[in-house]
Amino acid sequence: MAKMKGAKAVVEALKKEGVTTMFGFPGGANMPIYDALIEEEKNLRHILVRHEQGAAHAAEGYARASGTTGVCMATSGPGGTNLLTGIADAYLDSVPIVAITAQVSSHLIGGDAFQEADLFGLTMPITKHNYKILDAQELPKVFKEAFALTRLGRPGPVAIDIPKDVLNTMIEFNYPKGELKIPGYQPQLIGHPEQIKKAVDMIVAAERPLILAGGGIIASNAHQELVALAEALFAPVTTTLMAKGAISDLHPLCLNQPGMHGRVVANWAIQNCDLLICIGARFDDRITGDPATFATNAKIIHIDIDTAEIGKNVRVHLPIVGDAKSILTEMLKMLANVKYTKGENEWRKRIKELKRECTCDFNLKGNPIKPQKVIWELNQLMPKDGILVTEVGQHQMFAMHFYKAPGPRQFISSGGLGTMGFGLPAAIGAKAAKPDKTVVDLAGDGSILMVNQEFTTSVEHDLPVAAVVLNNNWLGMVKQWQKLFFEKRYSGTNLGKMPNFVKLIEAYHGKGERVERESEVHDALQRALKTDVAFLLDIVTDPEEDILPMVPAGGRLDHMILGKPCPKI
Repeated sequence: MAKMKGAKAVVEALKKEGVTTMFGFPGGANMPIYDALIEEEKNLRHILVRHEQGAAHAAEGYARASGTTGVCMATSGPGGTNLLTGIADAYLDSVPIVAITAQVSSHLIGGDAFQEADLFGLTMPITKHNYKILDAQELPKVFKEAFALTRLGRPGPVAIDIPKDVLNTMIEFNYPKGELKIPGYQPQLIGHPEQIKKAVDMIVAAERPLILAGGGIIASNAHQELVALAEALFAPVTTTLMAKGAISDLHPLCLNQPGMHGRVVANWAIQNCDLLICIGARFDDRITGDPATFATNAKIIHIDIDTAEIGKNVRVHLPIVGDAKSILTEMLKMLANVKYTKGENEWRKRIKELKRECTCDFNLKGNPIKPQKVIWELNQLMPKDGILVTEVGQHQMFAMHFYKAPGPRQFISSGGLGTMGFGLPAAIGAKAAKPDKTVVDLAGDGSILMVNQEFTTSVEHDLPVAAVVLNNNWLGMVKQWQKLFFEKRYSGTNLGKMPNFVKLIEAYHGKGERVERESEVHDALQRALKTDVAFLLDIVTDPEEDILPMVPAGGRLDHMILGKPCPKI
């Protein structure tokens, strides 16, 4: 066993877990870790962000693009509190990250020391588990547990808080071997055979089966099994925002997203199916609208690895707890041994009609530029293996509605927390994970201003991402709600005098262009996507264009505010 300081043990533990990239920002309390990183520059890449929130979101983007655990690090006090939004975002979207914070020395804790904050208490409600390490010898075991917990069962963030004196303490480094058994946390991975058999019986009896796929499909790498199930049942599939791409948006059985800003066809299918097979989704309010009126014609099968989600928001008829990939594999085996001959019926015909009536594929001409036109061009120009990341706002919902995600881990967005400022650092993290892929951040003018300092991170670390900014000079989503529900009483939503985005990106040593005419969009996007350095494409869009259809908050899915040319249901 080698002797080393706690800080060195942190670095060695990261290496043992296969970490090759991390995101962070140094400060007084975590300087010992940064000192230990000097010797590992070739083995462990540290990407210096310009704000700790960027580190957390970059770790999320890395995790979601790669399917591995992302790592971020900050110092005590304000460094740690700046991580909190990203940690909470990862918690609500079930993203596996390890957040490492340093703390003031043990004897100072509780005395309001310089840059002291109770990071252990602050992270408790927004992590799967969190640690405060007071015994340096516990470091190897804690890191082994932490990484296992991020991936075991439902993925999520784990926080580790380490006082500075612990980082400077000498220990015998003995990293645990093999899989750890963590008391009190043994999630059920294998679905109960009898429950799966009941599900198959319900499927065989159903005339109008619909699959609702959530982020658990991607977390479980069950996208192939999802497509196989849909094709075996001739069952349409609607995916949540977190599952966009789990089945290609171009697949004939894909209905795209349901819910508040979902497709008419997806919401109609939910409200008129007789069996809803929900896999890895949690029935949040943006999907269900009014739970009392959600899928009232259907029996509901709910497959989820987290028992806490079963029946939490919607009453289900058959719960199956376990890993989505494992359960779908068993379900497909059982279905292979039964006669299933369901084919075309009036419900399926109506779904096809609704899809034809609104293809959501609009090459809109003329000025002012419509957001749909920008998304249409992205669909033409993005490489098949490209990754689209979004910020949060109207542009996010335009992307959800109109962008054709070809596969899993190719569409990354903030769902549960809805974090403005997520996109640019998450795109940088995705680019770090997949350096050979084209990575685009679709942003709004409001959200990009929250994190624009991270363009320096992109340039400095040779992680070229293209930010395509839909610039309508408003906080568009809030404005839309004020228009629809507050009698057009606009308050705090006009952004006034905006910066010159081209000069801004050039100040960060990147490249930029401004587009004001629809005829210029295609060529400008081509140049942005081929960039070899951070690129900001400022596209001036119509401030009066709303993202419709829309279900008012708490409303019925079949009571939608329709736009043109949305079909009526």
